[in-house]
Amino acid sequence: MPCNFGLRELAAPLKAGIRAAGANPMEFNTIAISDGITMGTEGMKTSLVSREVIADSIELVSRGHMFDALITLCACDKTIPASAIALARLDRPGFLLYGGSIMAGSWRGKQVAVGDVYEAIGAAAAGKISDADLAELEAVACPGAGACGGQYTANTMSMVMEVIGLSPVGFNSIPQMDPEKPRAAERIGALALEVLDADRRPSHILTRRAFDNAIAAVAASGGSTNAVLHLLALAREVGVELAIDDIDRISRRTPLLCDLKPGGRFAAVELHRAGGIAVLTQRLIEGGYVDGDAPTVTGRTLGEESESVRETSGQEVVVPLSSPLRSEGGLSAPIVILSGEPVEPEELRTLGAAGAVMKPFDVMALVERIRGFVGVAR
Repeated sequence: MPCNFGLRELAAPLKAGIRAAGANPMEFNTIAISDGITMGTEGMKTSLVSREVIADSIELVSRGHMFDALITLCACDKTIPASAIALARLDRPGFLLYGGSIMAGSWRGKQVAVGDVYEAIGAAAAGKISDADLAELEAVACPGAGACGGQYTANTMSMVMEVIGLSPVGFNSIPQMDPEKPRAAERIGALALEVLDADRRPSHILTRRAFDNAIAAVAASGGSTNAVLHLLALAREVGVELAIDDIDRISRRTPLLCDLKPGGRFAAVELHRAGGIAVLTQRLIEGGYVDGDAPTVTGRTLGEESESVRETSGQEVVVPLSSPLRSEGGLSAPIVILSGEPVEPEELRTLGAAGAVMKPFDVMALVERIRGFVGVAR
């Protein structure tokens, strides 16, 4: 899996940093299911299940060997939320680090990512591009190790972990193949001892305020629908009351500020070049959409951590508050949260009586089609 390919190499400098700080690191691994490889097959049904298996395995080994503190190094759609869930269950001093995004591919003068390949497969099937065009795109879309290169699930959840406070600000957005990544990993090793000495636990960080902050960041970045599933699951683990309607409400009040793939122009690495996730966080704090007083794993507030980040002059990835890409964020504009009530007879009961999430390309056309629809779901 490209997303996890470089994690073993990244673990080496991270462990060196822990040793230099005076502790003994013990490395263990878990499983992963690739959404990209299994997509469109029976294997896709195993993906969400794997989140629970991963969380269980981390919890089991950590409890069995009675680790004092924990750093989870993860990089794909289900390992990131699973790592957060495990940290929450264990509630021992610790934090989460993201392996990093893949670098952008380049095809005929434009940036491309794995999502462009999926679109091209459909285009080739429809006769809009040739098989040779598709093969050319496939060969360049994923140029090395790292997670899918847009604001897909992995990069969305990476942003969630920084804004919610479980990841140190500035680390997650560094691409996996960037030479700075291992140097940053070695430096961050010392934080493990600081977190342990201060008894800084996930339960101190994962409050309702932190979840609201994370939801706002997902909405403002045009993030993945899967964030809804994972945030609800994580909230349940820590006893925070959070419902799908809360996510909808926060998304509707938050402007879309990031021009990131798949809906926008830029690959995920461009957010790092623009200054990192904290550029968006600064905007959201300034606009009152995120509470900058929320604590983070470093012991400093989210606002304090973010204010030191410098925005790259002339960057176009994160737009100003004064000129948002949309007035509503990515969890209510391209993503629609539906609600419904069961109806009789039983065979006509709504598919999503407790709520559903979908991401249509033409929102208004879809809304008009399904408004008041009663029938058999297909």
